[in-house]
Amino acid sequence: MVTKIFPFIDWFKGYSVTALRADAIAGLTVALVLIPQSMAYAQLAGMPAYYGLYAAFLPPMVAALFGSSRQLATGPVAVVSLMTAASLEPLATAGSEGYIAYAILLALMVGMFQFLLGVLRLGLVVNFLSHPVVNGFTNAAAIIIASSQLSKMFGVSVDKAEHHYETIVRVVESAVHYTHWPTLLMGALAFGIMISLKRINPKIPNVLVAVAVTTLLSWGLGFNHDAKTPIDAVRAPEVRQEAARFNTVLAEIETLNVERAGLNTALDEAKTAGNTIGVLDVEHDLNVINVRIARLKHEAETLRSGLRNALFDGVETGNGLVYYLQGQTPDGATTDGRTWRIKVGNSRLNDAGLTLMGGGEVVGSVPSGIPAISAPSLDLKVMLQLLPFAAIISLLGFMEAISIAKAMAAKTGQRLDPNQELIGQGLANMLGACGKSYPASGSFSRSAVNLQAGAMTGLSSVFTSLMVVIVLLFFTPLLYHLPQAVLAAVIMMAVIGLINAAGFVHAWKAQWYDGAISIISFACTLAFAPHLDKGIMVGVGLSLAVFLYKSMRPRVASLSRSEDEALRCAEEHGLAECEHVAVVRFDGPLFFANASFLEDKITERMAKNDKLRHIILVANGINDMDASGEEALSLLIDRVRSAGVDISLSGVNESVMAVLVRTHLLEKIGKDHLYTTMEAALHEVLEQAHQGAEEKACPLTTVCRLA
Repeated sequence: MVTKIFPFIDWFKGYSVTALRADAIAGLTVALVLIPQSMAYAQLAGMPAYYGLYAAFLPPMVAALFGSSRQLATGPVAVVSLMTAASLEPLATAGSEGYIAYAILLALMVGMFQFLLGVLRLGLVVNFLSHPVVNGFTNAAAIIIASSQLSKMFGVSVDKAEHHYETIVRVVESAVHYTHWPTLLMGALAFGIMISLKRINPKIPNVLVAVAVTTLLSWGLGFNHDAKTPIDAVRAPEVRQEAARFNTVLAEIETLNVERAGLNTALDEAKTAGNTIGVLDVEHDLNVINVRIARLKHEAETLRSGLRNALFDGVETGNGLVYYLQGQTPDGATTDGRTWRIKVGNSRLNDAGLTLMGGGEVVGSVPSGIPAISAPSLDLKVMLQLLPFAAIISLLGFMEAISIAKAMAAKTGQRLDPNQELIGQGLANMLGACGKSYPASGSFSRSAVNLQAGAMTGLSSVFTSLMVVIVLLFFTPLLYHLPQAVLAAVIMMAVIGLINAAGFVHAWKAQWYDGAISIISFACTLAFAPHLDKGIMVGVGLSLAVFLYKSMRPRVASLSRSEDEALRCAEEHGLAECEHVAVVRFDGPLFFANASFLEDKITERMAKNDKLRHIILVANGINDMDASGEEALSLLIDRVRSAGVDISLSGVNESVMAVLVRTHLLEKIGKDHLYTTMEAALHEVLEQAHQGAEEKACPLTTVCRLA
């Protein structure tokens, strides 16, 4: 019982100093990959980069302590980060305080969902996400993730559109208008370092080397070059007017948001009081405000785009730099050689200290120290909105984690417990949320590094967490000059491995409809992005529809003797069928959804063959039977025998036999009409059924091909 509650106790049975050294080295190696990756994935999730370090602090250690896999490396991962962003974008602005609070709450909900599934031993629920659906979703997600980093690679800023492909079009248009070449070169250099080192020696932490080299270059070359200036220093009246209007629009939106919050409270009160007229009045006012906010947001987006597209030359004066629109710089003025742009976000511009960018973007200040451990604040309304996303993320994250763990267990021979792994992942996310983490899961790349580095137990993940703590306490200032383009390159490099075109071909070869589901899931995920849950729902819906269709119309095969002396499907193998005895195999449970289908198929065979004397129903494939199935079988026996044709059953299993006994259907069939095997049935039935028959050779005893 103690080891079930604390599975990590088993690590120390026969543990040695050699194993401790191996775990320490593996933990350090994984940390060197995890630290830059976690910061990159945090930004993919719409969080400040340092929240990735928070997600790399508690989750790896807790998941290892309470999970069943000894080599699984937990922490921020690409797909879960993207799902987090897709879940929260409708609720709050990425990077805002509200957004961060929702992300932490989402981690708590994901953890609770996983923990409950594990405790209730419901790990099999993950099977609702079939492999074709996951393959289609993962390939689409890899493309979405990679393309979402293009704006950082080109050094441009755009507002996100309703659909992801529209956002990419905006990025391309902005890149054509202006690309910050030092940013693009910094990202390309990071790519070059990672690819080269991976080919030279995979054991070298290529991500860490790329981050270290580019950060040093960024610091030495002054890659980041921001300036604070009064708006009067911008010598472009039209730009100043746009900035003033932009601030006015945002102020109006803030005022309307306050009004909307008050109306929502009034609506709840009116509903509670049962005031129908009051509810209608408040709903009308809410609709009016929502329309006004939508119009203002559209105007703000247009103004923000115009301000971002404005390119300036900096001209030195006695009182510092002043900025002219490119093409309007006075003749003879000497510029500083940089192209300046206004940094515009979702908040109002500071007229006294307007931020202009003359270089590339970097991570910036990272708070040092471990985050305060506290339970996330709970908001029931928000939790209800996040519930479907939490369920999808928890299942998708667990499926990724368990598939990685199984792949490693196949190499190490370790025994895995999916339910214990759910408990470990659930506790990792719940306790991680108390440490300001957003949802985390098992990472394929870092788990592979952990295994290759020689990790013996989950203690390697404890060492990984300790390394993250050391970085948070002492080394965060070193991350200031890390270019955002390098983090984008790290993400793009990581998700390349998620693209698996062969998965579509493999699924199609297995079953054409599996291949079709995979392709449709892929296309829908791309089309609906950033609403990724819709792509998954389409795939799950198609999988369930195929399952139901197959259950409603299982295979009903007529059997004949083949060259290997076995009884096989006559239609599939081109075999003739016996005129007097039909051996019919029903492949599936007999229940309410398909009970009439069996009756139809038997009736169809009787209608086609007026010489039929006996039907042997091969029940080996009928592994279950409900009341509807039993009733249909009873009626079928009556109909067949009333038509002058006898019927027998063979290969009835224990569960179906129990139903036949309880309902007394066994007495109607007759014990002498039940046989243990097909061959036993044929031995008893064939001679009697062929009495006086003119059939020269029976296809049930001799191989007879169709002419």
